[in-house]
Amino acid sequence: MNSPDLYFRLLRYVRPYTRIFALAIIGTAAAAATEPMIPALIQPLLDGSFVNKDPHSIRLIPLLLVAVFIVRGVADFIGKLAMEWIAHRVVMDLRNALFARLLILPTRYFDDHSAGNLLSRLTYDVNQVMTATTQALVTLVKDGLSVIGLLGWMLYLNWKLSLMAFLIAPGIALIMRLVSRRLRRLSRELQELMGDLNHVIDEVLQGHKVIKIFGGQDYERQRFHRVNNRVRQFNLKLAAVSEGSGPLVQLLAIMALGAVIYFAALQSAANQITVGGFVSLFGAMAMLLAPIKRLTKVNEHLQRGLAAAETIFALLDEPPEPDRGVRTIGRAQGRISFHNVSHRYRAEGTEVIHQFSLEVQPGETIALVGPSGSGKTTLMGLLPRFYEPEAGDIQVDGVPIRELRLAELRANIAYVSQDIVLFNDTVAANIAYGAGFQASEAELIRAAESAHAMEFIRELPQGLQTLIGENGARLSGGQRQRLAIARALLKNAPILILDEATSALDTHSERKVQQALDTLRQGRTAFIIAHRLSTIESADRIVVLDRGGMVEMGTHPELLAQGGLYASLYRLQSNDDHATTLHFQ
Repeated sequence: MNSPDLYFRLLRYVRPYTRIFALAIIGTAAAAATEPMIPALIQPLLDGSFVNKDPHSIRLIPLLLVAVFIVRGVADFIGKLAMEWIAHRVVMDLRNALFARLLILPTRYFDDHSAGNLLSRLTYDVNQVMTATTQALVTLVKDGLSVIGLLGWMLYLNWKLSLMAFLIAPGIALIMRLVSRRLRRLSRELQELMGDLNHVIDEVLQGHKVIKIFGGQDYERQRFHRVNNRVRQFNLKLAAVSEGSGPLVQLLAIMALGAVIYFAALQSAANQITVGGFVSLFGAMAMLLAPIKRLTKVNEHLQRGLAAAETIFALLDEPPEPDRGVRTIGRAQGRISFHNVSHRYRAEGTEVIHQFSLEVQPGETIALVGPSGSGKTTLMGLLPRFYEPEAGDIQVDGVPIRELRLAELRANIAYVSQDIVLFNDTVAANIAYGAGFQASEAELIRAAESAHAMEFIRELPQGLQTLIGENGARLSGGQRQRLAIARALLKNAPILILDEATSALDTHSERKVQQALDTLRQGRTAFIIAHRLSTIESADRIVVLDRGGMVEMGTHPELLAQGGLYASLYRLQSNDDHATTLHFQ
């Protein structure tokens, strides 16, 4: 997208605030209109007051100068304040739009982009856009009109001398063109570096315990220094390009000014220009230098803003999760069918799931086991359509899930992952997530009791209203897991996905939660992913996966009798548990 298209698209976000924008433009234009008035008043001031000794000019011109500066100050204040108001509203609207887009992007997008880079879009890039909508726009309007007004006054005074000022226009245009290209490229690279910087910071904040325990402080310090130093270098390059263009433009302007002064002196000697006219013309040319300098420097802010707008609009244009389904099923019975399902994460990658087929009846509990990397979690990620299968079909109650609306499908699924996600909110809010925040306190307590979470919630300072910190940092691993289970219990969905749902619990807590899960599974279809095979012995069927395909299926006794992969895994875990028990005796 070229610069004009980017800027006009950016200005669409200003459209809802047209009245305030008009006020800002009027104020800015009024302030700009006072610029040529100053040299215009200089001519009658000198010729009327000092040369002709006109008493009327002596009294009137000073009053007019004061009035001009009062109007200039008020108009400038109104214009800048109104523009700042618009800029912050545009920034808020862009952040809201970006955040709303993030909420509907497919899971694959988050797999391909780091959290640091996405945070950079919402913070650094949006702030760069603000400079393009405020400082750059104010400068373009105010200084642009000032230059036009001053040039107009110069042409009115002496068009022959004024034409010399126009000789520098091609040189300025060439400098601006070259500088714009360089600034845009450097701004893009700086934005990527800011994303890398945020990524490093995010990893350090998330992994501070690992860094401490493994003594990684020096390594992380050096890694941050490298990225931070690159940011410094690119900021310096941007400053060098921006600051270097100003002196070049001013040099051209001074050369033109010198030529005008020389020829004006010749005209004055020939009585073709008055003292007041010469000083007014000279003053107008001198006043041109400041707005021209600002106009060249605004290019840096403009190019930074446009480069940021590119990345922002690229994110806003990302297609959301495909949701072309139109069918509804209400509360599902829980019959799940997998027909020759295959999936790979990359087109060139190997298949993670290969032609998997399975018929699951309502209320049946299916345990998925197998070595790490066998595809258990990936398979369960296909059911709520976190990913779209590459081939095959998945059905709920005989309806292909691609024909169901995403909200309809996911309303029938409760999910507890092995990576517990809690929010920096109260205990009650985290549990209420399972019911769309519509549950009563009694329902929250009932769900928490079923997950055996109330026993520690009652001991918290504010009970259910206790803030738990970022991702439940103020809770133990087992407490966090029980809150996640309470959230799933509250949803009361007919389909359950439990991905290592009891992995962080001690033996005593696990037994309690396992009892709650056994009760919850009654009348519901449940998929349990488990590495600890002793927790799924009571499953209706156990599906053994290896390299993305089903290699065994049956009940716990049947699979042990077969002596295959499941029996091997079970014996290995039993030996490990026995060895651990002997070690602690």
